[in-house]
Amino acid sequence: MHFLANPARFLKLARPLTGWLGWTGTALIAGALIAGLFISPPDRLQGEVVRIIYIHVPAAWLGMAGWTGIAVASLMQIVWRHPLASVAATAIALPGAVFTFICLATGSIWGRPAWGTWWEWDGRMTSMLVLFFLYIGFIALAGAEKEKDGEGRLTAIYGLVGAINLPVIHYSVVWWNTLHQGQSISFVRGSATIDAAMLWPLLVSALGFSLLFGAVVLMRMRSELARNKIEARMKRLAAT
Repeated sequence: MHFLANPARFLKLARPLTGWLGWTGTALIAGALIAGLFISPPDRLQGEVVRIIYIHVPAAWLGMAGWTGIAVASLMQIVWRHPLASVAATAIALPGAVFTFICLATGSIWGRPAWGTWWEWDGRMTSMLVLFFLYIGFIALAGAEKEKDGEGRLTAIYGLVGAINLPVIHYSVVWWNTLHQGQSISFVRGSATIDAAMLWPLLVSALGFSLLFGAVVLMRMRSELARNKIEARMKRLAAT
């Protein structure tokens, strides 16, 4: 990671990687959605409505993964003062919030026919809603610190503290009696409770959305670095 501490070195790697991640992710998403929406079988109990899983599950995964990235970047900023850590955390926040909102919206749409209600104060749904508000708070706090020319340490501390919500989301279906179904895929046990014909499009969709998420984060980081460079140049010109 220290290899990328130099912004010029990071940009040299990020420019070609952005396009590769974006186009590959888009192709995988398209293929997975075609397979998931038109080829994979409907669920035995839920029927056709289960097809929303190919968007809902990747969105939930990226909402949580996004905050994990923010927490890691915040730790690197506080402990090692990595020059790009704050830029990375800020770049992750908006797409993370968008995917968390998509997760909540698709979950609500899925819940209406499955549970008979658009919303239930279920452990998983409530903790995901808390995550969405955490994202909004992070974005607002980062913007406020930037306006005051702060170092972003308060925002980094917020990013670390907010990570407490991640295990709550993950284990909510275990800790509480909840309407939300349990885990369909367990990376610990290496098992799945859904049919292989539905599993592979789901995994490909998750991979595709993850690559696209990475491309968006890299684009936002490049944009922020360019903006910082322009602002520094303007300050030097104003001082002369």
